[in-house]
Amino acid sequence: MRKLLLIPLAALAFTAVPAQAATVPPPDPDALAAAVRPGPDASGALARVSGSAGSWRGSGGVARIGTSAPVHPDGRFRVGSITKLFTAAAALKLQERGTLDLDQTVQHYLPGLLPDTFKHPITVRQLLNHTHGIAGHGLPHKDPAWFFEHRYDTFDPVTLVRMGAAEGPRFAPGERQEYGNMGYLVAGLVIEAATGRPYGDAVRELVLRPLRLHDTYLPGADPKIRGVHARGYEATADGYVDVTEVNPTLQWAAAEIISSARDLDRLLNALLRGPFLTDRARAELMAVPTAQGATHALGITRLDLGNGRVVWGKSGDRPGYNNGVAGTLDGSRTLVYSVNTLRMGGDRSPTAMRIIAAAFG
Repeated sequence: MRKLLLIPLAALAFTAVPAQAATVPPPDPDALAAAVRPGPDASGALARVSGSAGSWRGSGGVARIGTSAPVHPDGRFRVGSITKLFTAAAALKLQERGTLDLDQTVQHYLPGLLPDTFKHPITVRQLLNHTHGIAGHGLPHKDPAWFFEHRYDTFDPVTLVRMGAAEGPRFAPGERQEYGNMGYLVAGLVIEAATGRPYGDAVRELVLRPLRLHDTYLPGADPKIRGVHARGYEATADGYVDVTEVNPTLQWAAAEIISSARDLDRLLNALLRGPFLTDRARAELMAVPTAQGATHALGITRLDLGNGRVVWGKSGDRPGYNNGVAGTLDGSRTLVYSVNTLRMGGDRSPTAMRIIAAAFG
């Protein structure tokens, strides 16, 4: 997950400079139609382009290998780490209500969760911008052999946090930024401690319902994807293995959500503009820390495309799905895509790279 225009959106390697609007041309329907025709890395793809510069939606490939069923442009998919946008938005809304303080510490909200080796306090803000210093749990969840053995297992977030925390701090809080899921697993627990309710309730009440994101839901331990969706696959020596079904509790508040291009478009536009967030909350959302090597803000990342063009967004992947959402601050262009990849754990999807290039020029 990381890098530039011709890198997947997961690769949106953004920098801590003032936000700028991007000037984009009208969408090129021929280029976009060609881009969503998957190459050998994928079985299907969909994309949605919207904004004042024009709109387009379409798909390519097949929703199920061995059939001619097309990928539905409004189908659902596992968004992976785009879940972090939802969790960060819920945290910001809770702060607006006075229920949560992003500058309060993990040790305050969750006493005893971290071992004594963590001498320095870690703030909720540092969880959300990946400067907390807590190691990941270390489970090889994108290794096919491990995935096939454990795909239906249920995981407890406290246990996962303690697995990573047992290694002790990787660095002092705020010293540098290391992207990963662990901060958002802890953030989900903090939200539960602050509200006295499951973290998913905050996401539903404060994000999904106000924005009318009817395609989006938190699956819990349900391994299936509800409604219309393209299947995900892993190419093996014995042929294609369907990886669509998986218990998403391992990802939880960091990467569990199922959504659609339509809903992700609406979410990003609400975060970047309009009354959904206060000016203060939006500034916090988009504040990239000054820590060494920092590129991410609160669940969102900034990408400079060159020539004064800047977009903000997030990428995410799960086995069988590689996705991204990004948009300009002036509302001229928003892109959402989902590619049904055939190899889990890869850094780049050539199909996704072509879609990004076609959308932003």
